[in-house]
Amino acid sequence: MATFIFPNLLISANSVVFVLLILCSWKKSYAFQGTKSSTDSNDLHHIIHVNALLPSAVCNSSTKVSGLDKKSSLQVVHKHGPCSQLHQGRAKNHLTHAETLFQDEARVRYIQSRLAKNSGSRSDVKETDDANLPARDGSVVGSGDYIVIVGLGTPKKQLSLIFDTGSDITWTQCEPCAGYCYQQQETIFDPSASSTYSNVSCNTALCNSLFSATAGNPLGCESSTCVYDIQYGDSSFSIGFFAKERLTLTSTDVFNNFLFGCGQNNQGLFVGAAGMLGLGRDKLALPSQTARKYKKIFSYCLPSSSSSTGFLTFGKGRGSSKSVKFTPLSKSFRDTSFYGLDITGISVGGTKLSISESVFTTAGAIIDSGTVITRLPPAAYAALRSTFRQSMSQYPKAKKFSILDTCYDFRNYKSVTIPKISFFFSGGIELAIPQEGILYSISVSQICLAFAANDDVSDVAIFGNTQQKTLQVVYDGAGGRVGFATGGCQ
Repeated sequence: MATFIFPNLLISANSVVFVLLILCSWKKSYAFQGTKSSTDSNDLHHIIHVNALLPSAVCNSSTKVSGLDKKSSLQVVHKHGPCSQLHQGRAKNHLTHAETLFQDEARVRYIQSRLAKNSGSRSDVKETDDANLPARDGSVVGSGDYIVIVGLGTPKKQLSLIFDTGSDITWTQCEPCAGYCYQQQETIFDPSASSTYSNVSCNTALCNSLFSATAGNPLGCESSTCVYDIQYGDSSFSIGFFAKERLTLTSTDVFNNFLFGCGQNNQGLFVGAAGMLGLGRDKLALPSQTARKYKKIFSYCLPSSSSSTGFLTFGKGRGSSKSVKFTPLSKSFRDTSFYGLDITGISVGGTKLSISESVFTTAGAIIDSGTVITRLPPAAYAALRSTFRQSMSQYPKAKKFSILDTCYDFRNYKSVTIPKISFFFSGGIELAIPQEGILYSISVSQICLAFAANDDVSDVAIFGNTQQKTLQVVYDGAGGRVGFATGGCQ
């Protein structure tokens, strides 16, 4: 039998082969998807208490809101959550998880169709110029969206509005509801009771500006008054008069002649909210209409659950954190209302996945406050799912749920260990997804990876609101960038 001599060591040939096999196997286990980061192994996983993955029945009165001046903030509560006075003795009006994800899929298809149609294919701000609006989980409105309360009219009428970075027109239901008005939380806005309301006339530049803000829907007139028509991906819609009114965000932030939609025929899954607050990039969206004061800067933090509070802030100062890291807005979407991102990579448990950047650049990506589950190109999702499943192999699997195909049964566990996930954006930005943004809980026996694959490589990727939970997300429209900071709220 041949032998090999190493310094101070005599080994047989069979022993060498055995050692080499072990070394190769060990090396392979750490290189199955990409390159290992230099992060300490203790920082590669989250340890999560299973009870924390389920809805809380107790109001969290000590909610952390990083950097927020409470004097200029408005409290917004979840209508059926434990912090709401309406919670007791009222029938709950929540969508089921299946309905939420079905509606989410409709929204995603609508966004992707708009972008495919559009493409022809598949500064310094004074710290005093700010306004802060706390935000709450808005599942009460029949969706996975978030709501804030603003004031409209003179005297001011408080209204709960869904805020949406994928929409441009701000609208609310209006009396006399000539067509139809759905049930909402507050009394429906009556323009005849406001001294500052006025309609926009037909055949004017303002009326014509509706064309881009309503995704190209035809303009209309009614008795010489301009009529808007906004359609959403789930067949919801709002039609009514295009008008001017006084908008009150806080006691010190009031805007006269704010352009909005006074809805006379409104149907869809808005039940509970009074309408929509449009935070897109069109000139009729709120950031553009308030640009003189806020310089097209706003930020928000979406709360971790319905028992916690987040915020929506306009302007740079009081809601901003020094730890915000910015990535440039993608040039691929500069002619749309959406905020584009250039994703360059993903890591799971400290391992950078072997995904070509071309996978992300083929269709590009946007960030959207109204999409619940992040959608990824098929190849990117496949790599993410494979690595996540390998890291979670010690836990029993559960059946898939709707668009979520990687689910687990945690009934026999008090805590679980899951790999950390990070996204990489242009400019060298690494964003660690908060632990609240990695899993979507249907029940303790069915808790799923909160990501899904697009149907086709030509479909735009969408960075959804589940992954944004507890992050401070800063939109700097004038500066052409989006920023992120962890620990914005809880």
